Amino acid sequence: MRKFCCSMIRIMSSSQPIGIFDSGVGGLSVLRAMRQLMPGENVVFFGDQRHVPYGPRPLEQVRTFSEGITRFLLDEGSKLIVLACNTASAAALGHLRQTFPNVKFVGMEPAVKPAAETTHTGVVGVLATPATFQGALYASVVERFTTGVQILQNTCPGLVQQIEKGDLEGTETRRILESALHPMLEKNIDTVVLACTHFPFVIPLIRRICGDSVRVIDPAPAVARQAQRLIEAQGQVNNGDRGRVRFYTSGDEAAVESLLLNLLGEAGRVEPLKWVGEERLVRR
Repeated sequence: MRKFCCSMIRIMSSSQPIGIFDSGVGGLSVLRAMRQLMPGENVVFFGDQRHVPYGPRPLEQVRTFSEGITRFLLDEGSKLIVLACNTASAAALGHLRQTFPNVKFVGMEPAVKPAAETTHTGVVGVLATPATFQGALYASVVERFTTGVQILQNTCPGLVQQIEKGDLEGTETRRILESALHPMLEKNIDTVVLACTHFPFVIPLIRRICGDSVRVIDPAPAVARQAQRLIEAQGQVNNGDRGRVRFYTSGDEAAVESLLLNLLGEAGRVEPLKWVGEERLVRR
C-alpha cells in the first residue's frame, strides 16, 4: 500500500508541496534559498526540535527519525522531499531511496569538491557535526576529490544549540567559532565549507573572524537548484505568485515562530507535532 501511495505522489498536481526537514531550524537556510529560487512552490517544513541536534546521535537512530518524518511529509502530499540536514543525509538518504523507490529525494552533500577545485593554498576547513564526518558520503567525497588538498575538520560543539536559541553573534557563539577557525587560519586555509545547515546563519560572524581572503561555501543554493531541476523534470513546477509554507515542529512552536523572521526573512505560524515512539509523527 505504501508503494502505491508513493507512486501517486509523482503524478499529483504542481500545487502539491515540497517537503523539507531538518533536526531544527538549520533547514531554514535551505528553505530560504528555495524561496528565493522557486517562490511559487508550496512547502511543508518540519523541524525536529524534540531531537536536536542529530549530530551526536547514532546513525541508526537518525535513520529511524528520518523515515518517520518522510512518512509524515508524504501523508501531507509532498511531491519531492529535501533532507535539509547533513546528518540525516549521511545517515538516511540511501535508506530512504530504497524504502520509497518512487519518491524523489534531495540530500545535502558536503561541498568539498568545489572547495578542493578552487583552493589556492591547498588547505580547506570543513565545519560539520560528528555524524556527518563519520558518514560514508563524506568519506567518499573526500577520497574522490581532495587529492593533494589538506582537509581540516571541526565539529563546533555547541554551535547548533546556540543557533537554535537565535544567538548568531553572541560571546559564546563567537568563542565556539574562534576555537574552530583560529587553528585552521594558522594553517593557511583559504576556504571554509559549511557542512551543517545551521551554520550558514553565522556566515557574517565567520567572515569577520576569517577576513575577506577566506571563501565561505554555503551549500543551500546548490540544493535549491537541484530541487528545481527535479520538479522541472517531473513537470511539477508551480508557477504561482507566492507559495504557502506550512511549518511544523516537534518542539516548542512559539520558540520556533520567534526565529522565523530573523532566520528566514518571513513570519509564519508553527504547528506542533509529537512523536509516537521514534517512528511516527502525529498532531498534538
